[in-house]
Amino acid sequence: MPPAAVASRPGSFWAWTAAGLLVVIALAALTRYLEQNVPEWAAGTALEDIAAAIEYPVYAILLGLLGNLVVTLTGLRDRIAAAFRTEFFIKTGLVLLGASINLAVIASAAGPAIAQAVLLISGVFLFTWWLAGRLGLEDKLRALLASAVSICGVSAAIAAAGAVRARREQLAYTASLVIVFALPSIFLLPWLADLLGLEPAVAGAWIGGNIDTTAAVTAAGALAGEEALQIASIVKVTQNALMGVVAVALTAYFALHVERRAGAARPGLGELWRRFPKFVLGFVAASVIATWYLDVAGADGKATIAVVNDLRVWFFILAFVSIGLEVRVAALRQAGWRPVAVFGGATLFNLVLALGLASVLFAGFTIS
Repeated sequence: MPPAAVASRPGSFWAWTAAGLLVVIALAALTRYLEQNVPEWAAGTALEDIAAAIEYPVYAILLGLLGNLVVTLTGLRDRIAAAFRTEFFIKTGLVLLGASINLAVIASAAGPAIAQAVLLISGVFLFTWWLAGRLGLEDKLRALLASAVSICGVSAAIAAAGAVRARREQLAYTASLVIVFALPSIFLLPWLADLLGLEPAVAGAWIGGNIDTTAAVTAAGALAGEEALQIASIVKVTQNALMGVVAVALTAYFALHVERRAGAARPGLGELWRRFPKFVLGFVAASVIATWYLDVAGADGKATIAVVNDLRVWFFILAFVSIGLEVRVAALRQAGWRPVAVFGGATLFNLVLALGLASVLFAGFTIS
């Protein structure tokens, strides 16, 4: 039955959507199974460190791509595509991510952490935007790449995608680049920190300011030592907290400048509000509520936050699986090598700038 015929029959549409949702959930469950068991299977082998460093986005996207191949070859892709709710899954996960941002923890290193986050995000974002423009990338992809490199990887790219109305293929491309560059950084940055003889606090700030996913920051920080891990986590969380600010700025910039340049009418406040990614408000609210709850509940509250964090991981896995299922190879091939060059160049710039900022702001710093 052609996709159009399926869409014209509500019963068939919901049946195929339910079937697609089962596919997404099954692949997500397999992702979680691999994430939890592969490190144990690889223990004691030459692949032990690599297996321990691979995070769930890698398994989720790979399984999603494999599922994409299967449903495309069997002709089922268009019939079940309504179940690939990437935007819903990721926005829900990002709201839940807010619960992991304890504003009291950020305040413990407020001065240097906030200063580094603001300077680093601004510098790396503007450099990436400039470089992408020099290489001729369109503005929406420039926004995704710049957000991903400068803030927190896939999460920031998805927030930016909602703000600028980017295509799903552009988001999939950006997510793939984040993962490819983050994995070697887990091992490279702690080794370089040791080679350069960096203080633990400086090493942690450098790691937290460079690696684009929170889980990878945790893995690299653990390799660099306990104090480095604490500082890296605070720096990364501080950068994550600024994701909403960047989303607001991108919404306004694209509505008031980019689209007007293309001939669109000047939007009013109502239009800006309609386009603003509302999940950012949920993200901020979750941070405030979690901070208050931990202050009231104390140590007992950590178990509740852990449950929320686990639920967040599930939604992110569903989102990454859906990204893999939605990828259209032709669109990725059309993007070519230029986004890779931009991401690589921006990553190198980030390494140098973050090292300089960390060396100045965190020299002699200790957590009280």
